[in-house]
Amino acid sequence: MNTNSLVLASGNAGKIKELQALLPNYTLIPQTQFHVSDIEETGTTFVENAILKARHAAKISNLHAIADDSGLVIAALNDNPAIYSARYAGENATDAENIAKVLRELNGVPLEKRQAYFVCVLVFMRHANDPYPIIAQGRWDGFILEKTIGEKGFGYDPIFGVLDYDCSAAELDFEMKNTLSHRGKALAQLQRELLLSNVNSLK
Repeated sequence: MNTNSLVLASGNAGKIKELQALLPNYTLIPQTQFHVSDIEETGTTFVENAILKARHAAKISNLHAIADDSGLVIAALNDNPAIYSARYAGENATDAENIAKVLRELNGVPLEKRQAYFVCVLVFMRHANDPYPIIAQGRWDGFILEKTIGEKGFGYDPIFGVLDYDCSAAELDFEMKNTLSHRGKALAQLQRELLLSNVNSLK
């Protein structure tokens, strides 16, 4: 196994693609390759759930682990869907079903009251009992569009309006999205924290 291999506590293809592009010096291995099952996300915050996922993946794989917990927060929906973003329309809901529910609930809400932001929390754990995990966070402010636009990205990208760019997140090029996004910001912070913690080798 490559000494720079990390298990990623996710099977989400979109997340894996974005994180791998932003961590070119490491090989991210999805937890499914180790037959790691999804752990129940019993936390009440993004941070709590990311820690739960990272610890579980590190324990089963015996590798350093990175977990991502992220979601969409919409002011007009009392800050929902938040930690329930992936299952807002029900367990095993598709992206399209989650988007449809958000648009229904925001029906009639004017554009100026559709503020929203994406949150990403990344947790790096050296092992399952790591007493001092590295935690990085990123936020991407925008607003919710009245209909889906664009075919790139994943999740809620087609209804997330990008401030100052007059487009949806699903219309951005991959490189531009990684520059602006919550996940890109969180990963940049994580890289800085790894350097400050002298984690320059993952042996």
